[in-house]
Amino acid sequence: MKTDIILAGVGGQGILSIAAVIGEAALEAGLYMKQAEVHGMSQRGGDVQSHLRISDKPVASDLIPLGNADIIISLEPMEALRYLPYLKKDGWIVTGSNPFENISNYPDMENLMKEYNSLPNKVILDVEQIAKDLGAPRSGNVVLLGAAAPYLGIDFCRLENGIKSIFGKKGEEIVEINLKALRRETKS
Repeated sequence: MKTDIILAGVGGQGILSIAAVIGEAALEAGLYMKQAEVHGMSQRGGDVQSHLRISDKPVASDLIPLGNADIIISLEPMEALRYLPYLKKDGWIVTGSNPFENISNYPDMENLMKEYNSLPNKVILDVEQIAKDLGAPRSGNVVLLGAAAPYLGIDFCRLENGIKSIFGKKGEEIVEINLKALRRETKS
């Protein structure tokens, strides 16, 4: 078992929280894991990405080579496409559909969607709206994680335990909201 994951987005969207949950789940499953994080700007709105490599055998490098990522998980549609050269030919992109237009020359959404329509394996969701509908407007990142869960190679119950571990210090209500968000997309 080996899964190479690129997580991408902009600061403040919760990409690093997703990485932490997946990492906790992998460790609980007894898997090996390496992670490399790159933060663009240190404030909200800067590019954030994380390489996460999970395997049942020791992992030598924390960086994913071009063309080797099994999945790109992104809360922002342009950020997912930025890392497309890393994706395997049969890899998956799971992304949020709402743009975070933090640059003046942000691409037209119609052009972004044309690019997505050319890809064979994709899940594109309005995670912000789904999270609002659940009464958990700050949990769009966890909704996205739920949508990506089938492609991670980790038992879903381990992801639930990762949520409990990462969000536990924030209280039971926050844990339950995030579990609800995680479970939402696995039902669709």
